[in-house]
Amino acid sequence: MKKLINSPATVLAESLDGFAAAHADIVTLGPNRAFVQRKVIKPGKVAIISGGGSGHEPLHAGFVGQGMLDAACPGQVFTSPTPDQMMAAAEAVDTGAGVLFVVKNYEGDVMNFDMAAEMAGRNIAKVVTDDDVAVETSTYSTGRRGVAGTLIVEKIVGAAAEQGMDLAGLTALGDRVNSRTRSMGVALTSCTVPAAGTPTFTLADDEMEMGVGIHGEPGRRRVKLASADAIADEMVAAIAGDLHGKGDALLLVNGFGGTPQMELYLMYHAARTRLEQQGIRIARSLVGSYVTSLEMAGCSITVSLLDDATTALWDAPVHTAALRWGL
Repeated sequence: MKKLINSPATVLAESLDGFAAAHADIVTLGPNRAFVQRKVIKPGKVAIISGGGSGHEPLHAGFVGQGMLDAACPGQVFTSPTPDQMMAAAEAVDTGAGVLFVVKNYEGDVMNFDMAAEMAGRNIAKVVTDDDVAVETSTYSTGRRGVAGTLIVEKIVGAAAEQGMDLAGLTALGDRVNSRTRSMGVALTSCTVPAAGTPTFTLADDEMEMGVGIHGEPGRRRVKLASADAIADEMVAAIAGDLHGKGDALLLVNGFGGTPQMELYLMYHAARTRLEQQGIRIARSLVGSYVTSLEMAGCSITVSLLDDATTALWDAPVHTAALRWGL
């Protein structure tokens, strides 16, 4: 294992210290590094809180700031944060208008966020993201996984909260955005969790995993390495076939941590061409490594159907470590 770390036991704490220092104008760390919070809390708005296992940076801490999240709870690598972390974050950023949890659909995340909501004694609602079309509900205990579409939900509900939307409205909005968002990923290599010290799974030099999860979970099938166009054909077909809609959309091509920008833009071109052939017009775009899986090589494609309201909320100002525009 070759990684820029001192010890697997301290990697998260030291990374959080570095993140907070590098972005001290935007965020602060909660006690015992239990959460990352927005430095300037806006009174009277609904607090948006998310979180999950570390190793997916910049998700979620990188999206804390104006126009997006008020706090994020980082668990250990690929491990859910604890209910205590979520309760502490809610106490720190709730100014009385309520709290919305944005939760990726993994058993540990959902269970712990639910426990926190029950014990916190606050007005808390949740949106669960489950955009991964690689997983069929019938074969996965908690349903489809929440993956890169989570970023889109966080941005749109974050903007609406900034503009004063109430908790019920934000919950309905988040559910609607999630229902109109679909993703699928492909892995060319595995990743290595520092505490494990060995790759999560193995792929031969001429193999790839279609439909891989962001923790290295198995995908739809393991196949021989193919061209970028062939990969885009399969991923776009799965997404468009499940989306059941046309019109304007946001296209996110997301790197898993080990893929160069050159390849991500190549995949963006391939995906955009195929989507527009199917009547899905790409009105907004985002390309980069935003929901990663440590150093895994590969990418995911996410398509989210837009209307005038969600387009305006996507375009609304945001100032976080990982997303910044309109200010």
